[in-house]
Amino acid sequence: MNNMPSMTKNLLIVNFLAFVATWVLQTRGIDLASLFGLHFFLASDFHIYQFFTYMFLHGGFAHIFFNMFALWMFGSVIERVWGPKKFLFYYIVCGIGAGIIQELVQYADYTIQGISAYQYVNAGGVQMTTGAYINLWTTIGASGAVYGILLAFGMIFPNERLFIIPFPFPIKAKWLIVGYIGIELFSAMSGPGDGVAHMAHLGGMLFGYLLIRYWQKHPDSSQNFGRYQGQEFFDNLRHRYEQHRQHPKMKAEHTNPRTESDEEYNARKHKNQEEIDAILDKIRKSGYDSLTKEEKQKLFDQSRES
Repeated sequence: MNNMPSMTKNLLIVNFLAFVATWVLQTRGIDLASLFGLHFFLASDFHIYQFFTYMFLHGGFAHIFFNMFALWMFGSVIERVWGPKKFLFYYIVCGIGAGIIQELVQYADYTIQGISAYQYVNAGGVQMTTGAYINLWTTIGASGAVYGILLAFGMIFPNERLFIIPFPFPIKAKWLIVGYIGIELFSAMSGPGDGVAHMAHLGGMLFGYLLIRYWQKHPDSSQNFGRYQGQEFFDNLRHRYEQHRQHPKMKAEHTNPRTESDEEYNARKHKNQEEIDAILDKIRKSGYDSLTKEEKQKLFDQSRES
């Protein structure tokens, strides 16, 4: 847990706590899924905040386990690439987008079935009012947001090879994502009945794809989030070092006379360059907070020298 990126860790904790709270309160007659799950927008129990709260609730251990496993496995990588703020924004957008698609699918069913024309509905052998029936159309789970994370991984690392059970051979990430899309489409078209919001999964992917494409076409808006804190500072620092490496003696013209030889000076600068490169690589992989106090001080000192 200590090596996990902060936002991925926090999302795991929040989802787990919500799952425990759901189980504890249910024994006392309080149904969090009914209060904070995403209801059909024409139902009396619908509230706009449910587009956000529904993605932190789960219906069972298997449901939360597989969602959180995928979030840990792929979300940790994406957060290290994008940074916590951009990662969280993407996660929430995918989750809300999945909810919007699910609402549209439910509205299509509501219209096609002509439910509004009836006062009572027979559901599973039980007769109930139409209002009570559509209140049962409730969606919970982080699957939409998680599927958006899967898509992001496939788009950023399309040729990364993954071992997926039960296949005994590695599969490229891009083909894994295509396979997931195909399975979800087939499951959605096979008809309702399995209790899984397949179109919501695809909705999370759709909104994730649109957001990534927007960031690719408008890089300035993406940079506002930052891949990690101080990204521009470290990019500029690396750029200055690369310039200095190409012209190692330019710096000496503006400093006090040296007592060391050119060979010693270049050797010291080369060693310093390797140390800075290692620190920057560490930031890219694990974030700025993973640096030791000495490493942070070295970066600070170098920025003043540059």
